[in-house]
Parts: sequence; structure tokens; C-alpha cells
Amino acid sequence: MKGRWAAGIMPRHFTWVIEDRLAVCERPGGYSPNHRKVRRQEEILWINAQRFSRIISLLPSSHNLHAYEERNLPCAHFPIGAVGDASEVLAELYPALLHWLRAGERLLIHQEELGETVAGVIAGFLCWGGVLPEPPRAISAVEQLLGRQLGAAGRTIVALSAKLPPPPEPMAPFSSPTSRPQATSEPTEPGTLSR
Repeated sequence: MKGRWAAGIMPRHFTWVIEDRLAVCERPGGYSPNHRKVRRQEEILWINAQRFSRIISLLPSSHNLHAYEERNLPCAHFPIGAVGDASEVLAELYPALLHWLRAGERLLIHQEELGETVAGVIAGFLCWGGVLPEPPRAISAVEQLLGRQLGAAGRTIVALSAKLPPPPEPMAPFSSPTSRPQATSEPTEPGTLSR
């Protein structure tokens, strides 16, 4: 692969949540009927080029995990379906995210599309971690960040998150890695929410 495609292409709806540390996007390769293997490969190339240290899949299935493993890209699977109680998954996911962030990792979270589930998980994480401890503030911040309203499914995830035991210490600001991806549009202070 040569030229501009050698570095891959940015996944659709890529957005920083915590600048240079935590981002979200649509499933690399596209969601269900639009999924393309070639596009997935190009997007994984871009993810590797941006030095993401781990992909977290929230897909109910194990789709894409083998593609990450083939590219030696560490991944974690925390399946959250459209129905059912996500409390157990969130109780495992949030401490893992906090651990990886504190260890200096650069994380990318996705589900099939950048919709209710991902938005709810992110708002819930910010609430649970003490960054925005009041659910309405966390919801409002994520709505502004992603440019979409959070509906009943996303708000349910935030409500579940608020009921989980909080971390022993709230999240502190994170220092940024030395290199920055080209995907950012506006600089923000390290450890702050992107806008």
C-alpha cells in the first residue's frame, strides 16, 4: 500500500472524549449491512498509526476482534446488547477503563455505530469516575460532544452507572502522550473533555 492510503483512513464519527487519551467511533469497517473488510483494514491501519494502545468493543458479538488480533492491536470485549441489564458489564468496564487510562494507554471505544449505547457508556463513565458526577451534567456534556441527543436507552445506561460503587479515588487529569493524532480539530488541555 502506497501514498495517502498507507496510513489508513480515520474511522467514521471519530471523536475525542478525553483529548489524546480516550476516543469513540463507529465500528471500524462500518456497521452491519455497510461493513467492508477493506475499509476495516484501512481504518485499523489508521488506528495503529495514531498509536492507540487498545480497542474496546461494546458489540454484542465478537465481530472485528480477530481483525485486531491479526494486526497485533490489543483489544477488549465488553458486550452490551440492545436489551437487558448492562450493570454487570459496566461494573467490569469502568474499572478497566480507569486502570488503562491511569497506566497511560490511549483507548478507542466502539460499538456497531456511534449511537445511544456508546454515548450512554461514555456519559456513565464520566459520572461514575467523578469527572461529571451529576448525571444531567454528564449527559449534557456528551450530547454536546457528540452532537446528538441521548435517548431513553443511553439515559438508562447513565442511571445504571450512577448506582455502581464509585472508584476509590475520582479520576484525575491525565497527561497526554508525546505524539498527537492528526484527527483533532481543536486543542484542549490534557485530561479535559474535547469539544
